[in-house]
Amino acid sequence: MAKRFWQNRAILAKMETTYGEDSIPTGAANAMQMTNVTFNPSVGEEVSRELVLPFMGHQGVILTGTYATISGDIEIAGSGTPGTPPAFAPFLRSAGLREVVTAATDVKYSPISKLHESMSLYFNGDGVRHVLLGARSTFTKSYPPRGISRFSFTTTGLLGTITDVALPTVALAAFQKPVPVNKQNTTFELFGYAGATEEITFDLGNQIEPSLLINDESIDLVDRQMTGNATMRADALSTINWFQKSHDHELGTLKVVHGTEAGNIVEFEAPAVQLGRVGYSETNKKMNNTLPLFLTPVAGNDEFVLTFK
Repeated sequence: MAKRFWQNRAILAKMETTYGEDSIPTGAANAMQMTNVTFNPSVGEEVSRELVLPFMGHQGVILTGTYATISGDIEIAGSGTPGTPPAFAPFLRSAGLREVVTAATDVKYSPISKLHESMSLYFNGDGVRHVLLGARSTFTKSYPPRGISRFSFTTTGLLGTITDVALPTVALAAFQKPVPVNKQNTTFELFGYAGATEEITFDLGNQIEPSLLINDESIDLVDRQMTGNATMRADALSTINWFQKSHDHELGTLKVVHGTEAGNIVEFEAPAVQLGRVGYSETNKKMNNTLPLFLTPVAGNDEFVLTFK
């Protein structure tokens, strides 16, 4: 009996033309480069039969409402060519983001509130392939100084087949090497202020709900509440008064630019950010402000735009 090894895994993802119909991703065209991957092949409910019997003992359960989830990190980097979507674009599109390509210039992703796209995802664990259909996602992303910026995706999909299939040969050349988060590669402005920043994080906040009904099964994206957090050096109030901005419920802009070389520049912009309750923290005995962020829409579906250029 052949042993199966944890290191031997492959993940493929491709957008679906028709919801829930296998788009048949391949290792040559649709392989994903991920880290910190957690795969749960069977999620759902366990219903007890609760039979009346003249003796004690576990009666077993009926597994119902079964679906699958996968989570993992993808490095924030471009495609290498302006106007070409990044290799992990299916994850962004399955998270309810509309893709707009301007040839030779940039690719923009912005949120939508209906007609969300879906993808088919294959997880192959050393020779056993799990197929997820109608998959939709949410993500967080972070910019840690002296570290690598990453998206952390969580994807939910309907169960397809589980079969013995050899590991595919994967092509990962489309994934660009990331640049570290630092002063040379990364800029951040909040309310127009570019202060010293310890870390920035965002949470898209998609609510993903499996809907497993008679005659219809789907994974639905039913809501979105994007938030974030910035930890910045606590400067004098005469320089920037975050407390006043928070208490006045002021709205301001936010912009993160990561990367400097064409084809590997990723911008994130939000036009109407509200501050939550400002707090304090410390790093190496130096005082910081912790700034909760609420990314609000202006006219609708415009609370942020993510640009690869």
